Formats: sequence, C-alpha cells, structure tokens
Amino acid sequence: MAGGIPAEFPDEYSGETQKLNMPSSSSSDLNTGVMSGATLYIKKDLKISDVQIEILVGTINIYSLVGSALAGRTSDWIGRRYTIILASAIFFVGALLMGFANGYAFLMVGRFVAGIGMGYALMIAPVYAAEVSPATSRGFLTSFPEVFVNAGTHL
Repeated sequence: MAGGIPAEFPDEYSGETQKLNMPSSSSSDLNTGVMSGATLYIKKDLKISDVQIEILVGTINIYSLVGSALAGRTSDWIGRRYTIILASAIFFVGALLMGFANGYAFLMVGRFVAGIGMGYALMIAPVYAAEVSPATSRGFLTSFPEVFVNAGTHL
C-alpha cells in the first residue's frame, strides 16, 4: 500500500483518476496563457510599469517552487488525493485574490497563493496517477498530466 492506495487498484477507477488530474495539471499553463492577454489590461487599469508586469508574470514559477517543495510532505500526511484537492483549493483562492485585486501588491499576493497551488498540483498529479494506475496502462495514464499541461497552454 503506497500513500493509502492499495497496490492492486481496480482498472475501472483509472479514468476517474484522470478527471482529478486534468484540472490540476492544466491550470498552470492556462494561467500563463490568460496572463499573457490580461497584462495589457492590468497595465492600463493599475497603471504599472513594464518591469512590474514582467515581475508579475514571471514570478509565479518561483512561487510554485514553494508549493512543490511542500507537496511531498503534505501528500504523505494527508494523502495524494486530498493533496490534489488542497492544491485546487489553494489555486482557486489565488485566482479569487487576483480577481479582486485593486493594486499591484494585492495582485502579487494572489499570484503568490496561486503559485503555491500550482506547485502542489504539478508535483502531486503525476505521482497520484502513477500510484493508482494499473501496471498494464501505467505509462499511458501517467502521461496524461503532461498532456493536460500542454492542453492548458492552448486554452
């Protein structure tokens, strides 16, 4: 038993596993794609400089390091499935904070929170998929988080 999941997990649940992985994996690149278009309006509405825009967009990858560093311990403590749910909740709170931001500092706090959630998701989704996938289709199913990361880029 690894992470609270029996070694012989039934094949019938493999598809359900990917339903959990899809939103958590695609959120990172979807966020990047949305921010690339939103920066024009953010710059105009908040009256911030190009350097501040660059910092705003680029730092989420640094912030995600915090989430990915914490993800392993958290998943050992509460389990992989609940860590994915926690990651989604953290990312959602970050999105809310960014949506309600009325200044640059508040927007950066939202990016920080969203980055932590993104780091959690990108670290745990592939691990969870590998643990619950049957041996016969493990390679196919564990590639889904990477596929969804790329799908998020195109959304």
